[in-house]
Amino acid sequence: MRSAFDYAIVRVVPRVEREEFINAGIILFCGARDYLAARIALDEVRLLALWPGLRQADLELVRQHLAAIPLVCEGEGPIGQLPLRERWHWLTATRSTILQVSPPHAGLTDEPEEALARLMGTYC
Repeated sequence: MRSAFDYAIVRVVPRVEREEFINAGIILFCGARDYLAARIALDEVRLLALWPGLRQADLELVRQHLAAIPLVCEGEGPIGQLPLRERWHWLTATRSTILQVSPPHAGLTDEPEEALARLMGTYC
């Protein structure tokens, strides 16, 4: 049976004022299936092309923040203790930092994990 889901694209925005970004992952929420997951894939070569002066320490910080997203989805840390819907809203809240997410989009799926893999292949 098909279920509705929402997803958002995780973006790395090295220079907010220039509005340039690269897609770095997908967060997918399917309330009907009690499913919240994220997949991350940072293309560091593309990031360096947009941010040529990137220091190694800054790159490591970006990696750490991106790695935290799937952990929150899986229930890690204080935010991970919130109900799935609240985690979804926290993860997709509007931010003006280096890591941002797109507005949420909707879809239908028989299997949320397959939808997440398909979206990763399409956008990341």
